[in-house]
Amino acid sequence: MAPVTVSPQPARATTPPQQAPEVSPGNAWYRPVGEFAGEKESNTLRQAMAGLEPPAHRTFTPTQAVLAKSAGIFHWTPEGRRLYDFTSGVLVSNLGHNPARWLKNFASYCQWRPEMLFSGDGAGAAADAGAEEFVTGTTMTAYNGLTPIEVTACERLLASLRGAKGGGRLESVAWAASGSEAVQKAIWACLKRDPARQMIIATRHGYHGKKGLSYAVTGSESDPERDDRVRFISFPMREIRDHSLVGEPIDLSIYQRELEALWAEHGSRLGCLITEPYLGGGGSYHPPREYHQLLQAFCRAHDILLIFDEVQANFGRTGSMYAFETYGVEPDFVVLGKGLGNGVPVAAIAGPQVIMHNLGYGELSDTWSANPLSCAAVVATLDEFESRDIIGHVRRVEPLMFAGLDRLRETGLIAHVRGEGMVYGIECAEFNGHSPAEVAAVIVRVCYQGLGSQPDGTPGDGIHLLGPLAKCVLRVSPPLVITEIQIRDSMELMHRLLVRVREQLSE
Repeated sequence: MAPVTVSPQPARATTPPQQAPEVSPGNAWYRPVGEFAGEKESNTLRQAMAGLEPPAHRTFTPTQAVLAKSAGIFHWTPEGRRLYDFTSGVLVSNLGHNPARWLKNFASYCQWRPEMLFSGDGAGAAADAGAEEFVTGTTMTAYNGLTPIEVTACERLLASLRGAKGGGRLESVAWAASGSEAVQKAIWACLKRDPARQMIIATRHGYHGKKGLSYAVTGSESDPERDDRVRFISFPMREIRDHSLVGEPIDLSIYQRELEALWAEHGSRLGCLITEPYLGGGGSYHPPREYHQLLQAFCRAHDILLIFDEVQANFGRTGSMYAFETYGVEPDFVVLGKGLGNGVPVAAIAGPQVIMHNLGYGELSDTWSANPLSCAAVVATLDEFESRDIIGHVRRVEPLMFAGLDRLRETGLIAHVRGEGMVYGIECAEFNGHSPAEVAAVIVRVCYQGLGSQPDGTPGDGIHLLGPLAKCVLRVSPPLVITEIQIRDSMELMHRLLVRVREQLSE
């Protein structure tokens, strides 16, 4: 592999970083930022950041990788070491990092031209704006106004949603800057329908965000900061812990009884039900279609609005453009995010016009909603899905992903494999006295470090993973555009690295 040159980074301030907090009973969750041999620049940046930002700014990952640049399915560290990206930036870069045609279309929708960005000649500047200082392009923010690209984004997104099987109720779109905000807006819209129906059903151990109502419907009854309006119901887990169980019948009567009990207790005070298509942060559990169809039937029977939170599932991740297609349901509301902008922050909700238009001026407003740059990213992303068979590719390579991940069981470190499309969870096993959580943490570190220097002196590849879900489940979710060769090579590398982990933990 040829050496990779990493462009110089802007000089940093020389103010010494503050001391990172020490572990104490009050912050026992804190883990000091680690260091890795041969990563002088990365280690310097890790230590600097430890004093500049609180640990709470990130979820705990045993590596805290420093990513200097990216392309396709790869990241590079400041030292020039290449990493397979098995995260897609938490299910964001579905099209890969910096796809050339996407970037060109995005720049075009933003009305950016090469000469105005790089020549320094002020080409295209407004005459009265000062040619040496400003250039003419798309409006960077249009709060309380609108832009042509926003209209285009709304039209294109709704056409895509309504053209999908199950999208018939999705007639109006509202924008947000993050999935958490979009979930909150979807719930607001549902609660606005009827002041007497203010109770919310959520599926247990789901993840919907960390803000307001999005946090209130995340997790379970035992979590802090609960909202009295929220009631939780079970989501299949044990019955679907491994993909070898797909197709096996599950007892849906358990879930039916829970729903009926809620209706018997609360009746028409129940206004909406929110669920993820698959449990993301809860450990990557992918239920049979019949489960979601049961939820839908209950909602229809009792005039309860069904919210499908697809932030972690939309734009091809489950093997369909939208997860409601995968699971055969017709939601009243769908929440979109992450892959919607392929790296540009954007989220959205879509739902019935009669309900969405029930809200008054300002009730769904915020500074960044329908930001023109976000809308441009959405249109550029739709361009790619509508002009290339990305969905077909995901379906074709799914068996290769399962084969590679199933092979990891040979090491004795992996107990279960589950997933679909291009999102998988591998659940770690107890090994030689080490808990599944400990095994998972070691795997993340060893995969990041890779195999070390190669015979030709170049640094060997590694694999970028995030901290485990539910303490012991490693999510494997590379960009959808990963090729068959890249799958085979990365799976072979991961197998070799897990063999190394087994050897370490056997000592």
